[in-house]
Amino acid sequence: MIDVIVAGGGPTGTMLAAELRLHGVRVVVLEREAEPVKEVRSLGLHVRSIEVMAQRGLLDRFLEEGKQFQMAGYFAGIDKPWPERLDSAHAYVLGIPQPVTQRLLTEHALEAGAEVRRGAEVTGLSQDDEGVTVELAGGERLRARYLVGCDGGRSTVRKLLGIGFPGEPASHETLLGEMEVTAPAEEVAAIVTEIRKTEKFFGLGPLGQTGRYRVLVPAAQVSEDRSVPPTLDEFKQQLRAYAGTDFGVHSPLWLSRFGDATRLAERYRDGRVFLAGDAAHIHPPLGGQGLNLGLQDALNLGWKLAAELGGWAPAGLLDTYQAERHPVAADVLDNTRAQGELMRPDAGPQAVRRLLAKLMDFEEVNRYLIGRIVGIEIRYDFGDETDLVGRRLRDLTLKQGRLYDLMHSGRGLLLDQTGSLSVAGWAARVDHVVDVSEELAAPAVLVRPDGHVAWVGEDQEQLQDRLARWFGAPAEA
Repeated sequence: MIDVIVAGGGPTGTMLAAELRLHGVRVVVLEREAEPVKEVRSLGLHVRSIEVMAQRGLLDRFLEEGKQFQMAGYFAGIDKPWPERLDSAHAYVLGIPQPVTQRLLTEHALEAGAEVRRGAEVTGLSQDDEGVTVELAGGERLRARYLVGCDGGRSTVRKLLGIGFPGEPASHETLLGEMEVTAPAEEVAAIVTEIRKTEKFFGLGPLGQTGRYRVLVPAAQVSEDRSVPPTLDEFKQQLRAYAGTDFGVHSPLWLSRFGDATRLAERYRDGRVFLAGDAAHIHPPLGGQGLNLGLQDALNLGWKLAAELGGWAPAGLLDTYQAERHPVAADVLDNTRAQGELMRPDAGPQAVRRLLAKLMDFEEVNRYLIGRIVGIEIRYDFGDETDLVGRRLRDLTLKQGRLYDLMHSGRGLLLDQTGSLSVAGWAARVDHVVDVSEELAAPAVLVRPDGHVAWVGEDQEQLQDRLARWFGAPAEA
């Protein structure tokens, strides 16, 4: 029997597969598409996702393929500079097209030992007390102890489970594609600058020296079936409607459409089946949060599912996945709703936009809003009033190196500045590092495999209580 089947081989699915493989879990990824998609839905990685790559020893690969920058106008396109003093050693955005991110994560999953099967579409499932049976198009059946649906906003797994997906349907739609343009670059830039003063969902951006542009333009109406790509003629028609010219667009590499539907799954778990990524939540791509949100779902779920399969998970550990990640997604949906309102051309939203723009001149406001978008302001509720507990720990500079370099294995970690603590009984699940950092104002911290702080202090008895809470009973028991 397979340990875990992951339905969907996108960034969330392949990240989850790699996380499971760090703990020796046998995992099979089923991807419906026979070939990797060319569409560039996401243009980069946020700060927290960059940190995740550093935690797993992948960052150098991504830096080689991407471009670091600190982008202005990240919240609702309000033209404010990148905030100073973001709480991260990786306080930048990494510009990297989604197909490249997908390729790197797939390579990582394969290197870790995951099996990835393309052209494998899930069409049915059933579960019992022992596992889940998955049926594929063509009739093949696979059996696993757990199934995770990472199969996108139109998730087959979610629909088969009958999990509600409440929220708002799309009221606006945008056309997105990559194509060549015959109009001079100066003319394109001048027209786009003028139109974007009032229409933020319009843009033509050159893609390096390729001669191609990434084209964004509002659609005439919401389509009945978003899975059907638009035509080049639709792009030309809408470009002329907004700009008075179609810029001579031609030779599209790919064309797609997206709406502003905003939905959140009622629950992330049904027995032995879980949801992650867009299968659990969809929202407009404002702030570019979708791919990054899914990666962090995978980081949260992977070690917990591996603990359950390994037999050492404390009671209720798997239920903390929804308890922690569902509110995070709800918050992202709310901030995209807010950004969407601020980008409307109506007088009321524009008045609020002008007010918020003034407030963002205060560094604390700017840093807070951007911090939420890039994922470093998240704090899980562990029932501890200590501010650091529940937050992810930044990549500290230690006397003997850097913190994230010690987290590649996906295990827990006790960073002990006292040298007097012990993880005896949990040494197979938690690394004990005695080192000091001028950046850490705490005697010791216990860090979960996903990088979030589970305990702060110097009392051995309290530490053992938290070790048992997150890493199960000690081995001696």
